[in-house]
Amino acid sequence: MQLYNTLSAKERAALIEKAGQERLTISFYSYAQIGNPLIFRNHLFIHWNELDVLGRIYVAHEGINAQLSVPAENFGAFKAHLDSISFLENVRLNIAIEQDNKSFLKLKIKVRKKIVADGLNDHTFDVTDKGIHVDAELFNELIDDPDTLLVDMRNHYESEIGHFKNAITPDVDTFRDSLDIIERDLANHKEDKKLVMYCTGGIRCEKASAYYKHKGFKQVYQLEGGIIDYARQVEKKGLENKFLGKNFVFDHRRGERISEDIIAQCHQCGRSCDNHVNCANEACHLLFIQCDECAKKMDDCCSDDCKEVHNLPYEEQKKLRKGKVVSNKIFKKGRSEVLKFKK
Repeated sequence: MQLYNTLSAKERAALIEKAGQERLTISFYSYAQIGNPLIFRNHLFIHWNELDVLGRIYVAHEGINAQLSVPAENFGAFKAHLDSISFLENVRLNIAIEQDNKSFLKLKIKVRKKIVADGLNDHTFDVTDKGIHVDAELFNELIDDPDTLLVDMRNHYESEIGHFKNAITPDVDTFRDSLDIIERDLANHKEDKKLVMYCTGGIRCEKASAYYKHKGFKQVYQLEGGIIDYARQVEKKGLENKFLGKNFVFDHRRGERISEDIIAQCHQCGRSCDNHVNCANEACHLLFIQCDECAKKMDDCCSDDCKEVHNLPYEEQKKLRKGKVVSNKIFKKGRSEVLKFKK
């Protein structure tokens, strides 16, 4: 039985276009005790492949972290399948603010050691002793309180294009990097300040809040449902939107606009811009911010060297890439000496 994706992204995109069906982009997570992640992974693939689910899903002994899209007409069946799994019954589904039928082009369900790479030894603290979950209304009240320390638990390239007013935005590449840095920087306020955290959909704050309580922070809060659900609640309840700019998302859209503010700039020319792209040179693929003018001038590349390679015949490009390992460990997202206007 086929338990893996067989179509290329290009082939899948053509099928989606031909089908003409509206798709919903959804994210969710759940911490749970999964005895055999591989069997669970295969179970999900069999059922979700039949429903034409596409996305990036991580499964581990500690639970599931999913970002995916599903045809709108199959949403009922998809939800019914989730509800048939004990720890996913009535799980909160974060439905994207801005829909894109091509947000995902493959179904990838991977077994990992953890559903979020946090670098923590979960046996050293009580991961269930989490912070207080707050909705958008209470969150707004808390961040207006002068005794609150508001912390963005995301990475630099995420907070660069959007964050809450007055938030602390650590200049880090990974969630793992941020944990000790935040504790060190806020160590003098474990007793007297409210530590309020937020992230994209809430999953990073789930583990971080328990970790910081373990580290001695007395008043720990987290935004329920993250930025995605905050934006939905603000619109539904008519609340003041305290988020500036875009919410970075991990699919082909790369961002959802939460407010009209543009707080970032093109990394190549410095113009006001918050559109993330990947360098068109396949051997680079650097994630960076590029305006339309620079995209045209640079042929969608991050540098003159990459532009030169990108304009070579495809077979020559393949020869240059042969034997070279390209990964995020080498090409940091949004970090490169060629980006003159990267903050």
